[in-house]
Amino acid sequence: MKSYYARLLAVRRVTQDNQGKKTAGVDGMVVISPKQRLEMAEKIKGNLKTKPLRRVWIPKPGRDEKRPLGIPTIQDRARQALVKSALEPEWEGRFEGTSYGFRPGRSAHDAIGRIYTAINQGQYYVLDADIAKCFDRINHDYLLSKIHCPSVIKRDLKQWLKAGVLDNGVFEDTEAGTPQGGVISPILANIALDGMARLIETMYPKASGGKVKATLIRYADDFVVISPSLDIIEQCKTAISRWLKPIGLEIKPEKTRVCHTLNPIQYEGKTEEPGFDFLGFNIRQYPAGKHRAGKINRDTRKTFLTHIKPSKKAVKAQIEVIKGVIKQHKTAPQSALISKLNPIIRGWSNYYSGVVSIETFSKLDHIIWQMLRAWTVSRCGKANYEKLSNYFIPGKVKLSNGKERQESWMFQTKDGLHFHKHSWTPIVRHTLVRPDATPYDGNWTYWATRKGQAIDTPTRVAKLLKKQKGRCAWCGQYFTPSDLVEVDHIVPRSQGGKEEYKNLQLLHRHCHDDKTALDEADAVSLTMEQSN
Repeated sequence: MKSYYARLLAVRRVTQDNQGKKTAGVDGMVVISPKQRLEMAEKIKGNLKTKPLRRVWIPKPGRDEKRPLGIPTIQDRARQALVKSALEPEWEGRFEGTSYGFRPGRSAHDAIGRIYTAINQGQYYVLDADIAKCFDRINHDYLLSKIHCPSVIKRDLKQWLKAGVLDNGVFEDTEAGTPQGGVISPILANIALDGMARLIETMYPKASGGKVKATLIRYADDFVVISPSLDIIEQCKTAISRWLKPIGLEIKPEKTRVCHTLNPIQYEGKTEEPGFDFLGFNIRQYPAGKHRAGKINRDTRKTFLTHIKPSKKAVKAQIEVIKGVIKQHKTAPQSALISKLNPIIRGWSNYYSGVVSIETFSKLDHIIWQMLRAWTVSRCGKANYEKLSNYFIPGKVKLSNGKERQESWMFQTKDGLHFHKHSWTPIVRHTLVRPDATPYDGNWTYWATRKGQAIDTPTRVAKLLKKQKGRCAWCGQYFTPSDLVEVDHIVPRSQGGKEEYKNLQLLHRHCHDDKTALDEADAVSLTMEQSN
């Protein structure tokens, strides 16, 4: 809390790195200039009087309703980032291994991977539950009693929790809940909910043979309990409801269901279909022949396959988004439509690229092809081959895994800008994070390779780390576990650089941004010299 460099990092995160850096609080202030940032680093050193939150209503994805978001001032967000940097290392060492939401180095894919390992060797009952208005109802006294820290930090936490909200000029007190939209809110919610998985472990410890009676996997306020016994599931539901009461929370009945992974079951007078949706994925088991499904152990064969796919709700939402974009660009140039669609499709495909998605990707591509075909008809009437050839041009496309693919009807412009299909994204299984691993455990090699999964293979990142002796090739500073890294081309591809090991280097993400800006400036100056 006293470190000058920690304050600089806190200001950098909220004014340069975060996506909401241009969102102002009630004071209307957004820090832009370097001088303002340095001044703020000094201001957040002392005691600050917290200002109320600015309420913003944002639409819920796939629904007509909106949810409230409280935006603190930029100065309060910087102070929150500083306090978070002090609290996070301690709590990351204490959080449960099956908690994945809003934690550094963990993602929704880790939660899904953990569910897969929990159910893959047997048939299970599942409690799929959601906590009603979790962020809005957390009891302040309970939360503060759980955090043992210096009085300076506790005073700040209390101020942020009790700051109040301004909604169209009307002030409202905040008697419960954590400030959604604040930097500190996710870790406070995780602190409040820490202990839920431990409760289940205490109630149902592992049997002598190592068999687990019940497992709880949580991502923020969504969680599932997995057990081979329906009685244990019901007991867990009752115990969790009782455990949540002192926190001021309760399970949401309309979003809670009990089901089986393989078979339909009768529960509370209703037929529950097998499988469940979690974080946009559908998780269920399918009957399969004993020679196809593998073995549970040496003597026992499985009669089912565990498949995780994009949920029907997620697929429908993706179709609606793409349909809306095509409708908005009805009269726009083809290049504008492609430029708008490609990031949406790449992002969605990457999210689902670690599960059984090939069939879903192909179906989506077929639906979108029909939409694009209708888009061309609306522009040129009943199309013949000659007219279609202006929009659909044969060509080769290079996939992210390095392979080339020949397409006979590729939606692309004459200058080579092409539409990216879902099915071009290769299926790569996600590597599950170790349950006890945390970015603050000092194992920087492990975390550097995991950071590299999103941008390159872990092996290549590890080789580059070894080659550079743990230092950034641009600034020369050592990499730390919390750093974001980028694999960069020493000679840019645009200037003739090749995709080979000797032309690669590992940089901090901010160093990569600086180098990219410099390379672009050099390219512009070179173009000007050539034209002169």
